[in-house]
Amino acid sequence: MSSAPAEIDGSAIADPAQFFREIAEPCRPVVLRGLVKSWPAVRAGTQSPQAFRDYIARFDAGHQAEAFFGDPKIEGKYYYADDLQGFNFERRQMPLLAALDAMLSHVDQPNSPSAYFGSIPANDYLPGFSRDNALPFLGPQIVPRIWLGNASNVSAHYDTLDNIACVVAGARRFTLYAPDLIGCLYVGPIDHTMAGQPVSLAASSPRDDEKYPLFREIADKALIADLEAGDALYLPKLWWHKVEATAPFNGLVNYWWDAFSAGPDAPYVSLMLAMIAIAERPPKEREAWKAFFDHYVFRPSGHRPADLPAHLHRILGPLK
Repeated sequence: MSSAPAEIDGSAIADPAQFFREIAEPCRPVVLRGLVKSWPAVRAGTQSPQAFRDYIARFDAGHQAEAFFGDPKIEGKYYYADDLQGFNFERRQMPLLAALDAMLSHVDQPNSPSAYFGSIPANDYLPGFSRDNALPFLGPQIVPRIWLGNASNVSAHYDTLDNIACVVAGARRFTLYAPDLIGCLYVGPIDHTMAGQPVSLAASSPRDDEKYPLFREIADKALIADLEAGDALYLPKLWWHKVEATAPFNGLVNYWWDAFSAGPDAPYVSLMLAMIAIAERPPKEREAWKAFFDHYVFRPSGHRPADLPAHLHRILGPLK
């Protein structure tokens, strides 16, 4: 049976050091209940979809971005076509408010088309929004993004950055799978995706789908988090997450950043480079490279620069 992630009272987070130590460093999902309940955006979203639209309109800069539009038959599940070549939705370039009005026009209509507007940089599209709706324990360099839409089902995928997802309107259900379950998730194309990241084909299909037998073994290991307006979820990088927006209209603000960056590093780029350089070498050579990666990078037995004099630690020493 699936379980829930850890949960804390969001108001108990006092400062950045506490957040880093207690929430980020364990690298496990945490529900931050009521973290943003005092935001003006949440108050507007709780009042009504129209009130939320009117609040957003105060900040609108009039820029265009890409919106997804789906036929009623897809029921808000933006996904591949049956052959995994195309997609089951239409992309349109349009202003944010025009897309928002399209969403609201279907709020009270069952069996109607759906619309979805995602990953919009708030500082560019809604200047001033982040000043009025801020997380004090994150620095101003971490730019919020906004996601708006009708009821939807976003396929399980991972991000390469840490994430705080804050529900500002409607409700969301996150179904989470740990990174070490990747071998049972049947990952789709890595270079032909709906919105950047590859998705789990198994977690997007009926649980008993015979094409994905390994998934049945790990389906019950999912963590399920149900969030209402004002709640947030801390999601470490590389955790798989399916996101269901369950109200007729939904809004979310998220923050992506690398909580453990030691500078201009890019772990995912390193993974892609290793895949290109090593993955198709002979098995025995891959074993040799794995031993070197374990010794220098993953360090299952710890790191031992102390075997050398301190003046020779150099790149083997701490990066910061």
